[in-house]
Amino acid sequence: MTIELFDLAGADPAVRFSPYCWRIRMALAHKGLDVHTLPWRFVEKQAISASGQGAVPVIVDRGRVVHDSWAISLYLDEAYPDRPKLFSGSQARGLSNILRFWTQSALHPVILKTILNDLFAALDPGDKAYFRSSREERFGMPLEKFAFSPESGAAVLEKALGPFRAALDSQEFVCGSKPAYADYIVFGAFMWARAVSPIALLDRKDPVHAWRERMLDLHDGLGRNAPIAAKADA
Repeated sequence: MTIELFDLAGADPAVRFSPYCWRIRMALAHKGLDVHTLPWRFVEKQAISASGQGAVPVIVDRGRVVHDSWAISLYLDEAYPDRPKLFSGSQARGLSNILRFWTQSALHPVILKTILNDLFAALDPGDKAYFRSSREERFGMPLEKFAFSPESGAAVLEKALGPFRAALDSQEFVCGSKPAYADYIVFGAFMWARAVSPIALLDRKDPVHAWRERMLDLHDGLGRNAPIAAKADA
């Protein structure tokens, strides 16, 4: 049976940019599960009301509704134990959990500030008022004031990636010789940027850039072949 995934979309319904949804898209491909993605926008809360909350990703699998990327990843390994594992065991889950909080606290804020203007431009017109009001309330300032310049953003991101870069000097993936869910956690952040913005976040000589290129080619180029917004440049 095909799993349904509610997936955040821009003005172009083919452009999917949520870092959390990208974690699950890669996780589903990793496990070789069939998925039908449904474009979803911020204002379409009713469409996912069965999940009891108002954010994506949300999956529907054989009548079961699961939300939150971390909960979904755990569910997929539990529901499909015969498929390739997202976590090799409890230690891998624990370390991945630490990595998700590092990604959300150290990477997401920098990337958001750097791509914010492009992200806003890529939103569906019906989402823009909601996005502006909700984010300006959260940030305590206008979007334009909150945003970084591309140069400032790249410099801050380079510093934030220090521990991640050091690990990739000696291994191809976060999880070693092969990717798993920990890789997808960080990769989702870079797909967020790639989908909506032409800003180059990484120097081509950076080991993180080489890792991102390997990630883009996984699962028959799922990330590399994903549609991008008009202003973005692969």
